[in-house]
Amino acid sequence: MTKRFHEIRDPVAVFVKIDTAEREVLNSVPVQRLRHIHQLALTYLVYPGATHRRFEHSLGVLHLASRVFDVITDEENRHEGCRDIFPATDELRYWRRVLRMAALCHDIGHLPFSHAAEELLPDKKTHEDLTLVLIKSPEMERLWNSLTPPLKSDHIAKLALGPKELPTATFTSWEAILAEIITGNAFGVDRIDYLLRDSLHAGVAYGKFDHYRLIDTLRILPSGENHQSEPTLGVEAGGLHSAEALILARHFMFTQLYCHPVRRIYDIHLKEFLLATLPGGKYSTDIHSHLQITDAEITTEIRKAAADEKNPGHLPALTICNRGHYRLLYERNPDDIKVNLESVKMIYEAVSAEFGAETVRRDQYSKNAGIIDFPVLTSMNGIVSSWVLSEIIPTIPSIVVDSVFISPMVKEKAVRWLAENKKDIIQRMEEEEDQ
Repeated sequence: MTKRFHEIRDPVAVFVKIDTAEREVLNSVPVQRLRHIHQLALTYLVYPGATHRRFEHSLGVLHLASRVFDVITDEENRHEGCRDIFPATDELRYWRRVLRMAALCHDIGHLPFSHAAEELLPDKKTHEDLTLVLIKSPEMERLWNSLTPPLKSDHIAKLALGPKELPTATFTSWEAILAEIITGNAFGVDRIDYLLRDSLHAGVAYGKFDHYRLIDTLRILPSGENHQSEPTLGVEAGGLHSAEALILARHFMFTQLYCHPVRRIYDIHLKEFLLATLPGGKYSTDIHSHLQITDAEITTEIRKAAADEKNPGHLPALTICNRGHYRLLYERNPDDIKVNLESVKMIYEAVSAEFGAETVRRDQYSKNAGIIDFPVLTSMNGIVSSWVLSEIIPTIPSIVVDSVFISPMVKEKAVRWLAENKKDIIQRMEEEEDQ
């Protein structure tokens, strides 16, 4: 007897359940390719357990999206002010399937090593552009049409990418809510899964929070002043602390893991290798070429280049293979910023002039905390903004990374030199600007 449902063991979700028709999508080339794309690029060189892939993350997002859908569509959880947003009961089955497939395929456009070198796509394209093309590709269209009921690829693309990545598309209120389940800034299950999963595999506790309680308290609620804006995802008051914990987990994961200086410098070395070896220093946007290249192919080329100094990209490849990464020399310092807003730039230029530009690297990155506001359904005061109720959410700071790295060959000398000259470098530049 053919099984209709299948269970996949997962360290975060425990069991991910799919049916036979959905398994055909799971077995497609674009989705299976994600088995060979590391979730966190070369982070495993710092945190050895962080070898997990985009494939299991996508399964986790499918699982969580389904759970959120079931909670918010439950008749008992529907807010009176938002009942008009829900489609007819017989349509919910269609949209639940669309949401699950959008969640499964939301990352199929990712390049080797995920975000590490996405800027090497031409014409300012992103992995979301490739995801869109793949979702609407002939192979995937065939799969969408084979499902019961058949799914529209436009619907899947909208939910997988959201209004931010598809600014020219028109979203109904219902489509916007379902897209928010995956990509939302407050409660997107893409974020929920990667925080839990990355924390687990890296062996750190920063990304853990009570996602069970959070999901159980999610509701579609009126938003905006006087509740006149489009409905959005919010929480019952009992889930506010879990929501705060999610936002804090994201902040701590960025400061402690994603922006770890050694992890960041390996991204730089990887980009240097790819710039030297990719045709024209750019990834191809041809979908056939995209599907043929994964971490495995890039890793093989890195090892080849490291073994032969005549190969393009030999030096960055050797740096990666021998763990000869550049060392942190200086990072953004609030006290130095008070003296000179351009202190990192000044130190980078001075160190480059003293020791040679080839021995120095600068890393700049920022992540705006933004305004993460959502409605909270209270028992006494109706719907209240999370910014009013929470003492934590408005205080989350933005993340700013600005660091100078130096070759290990000259690090000790550079450390001594900088200790002797840093004050003069910063003040001298300030004096020159005043003149």
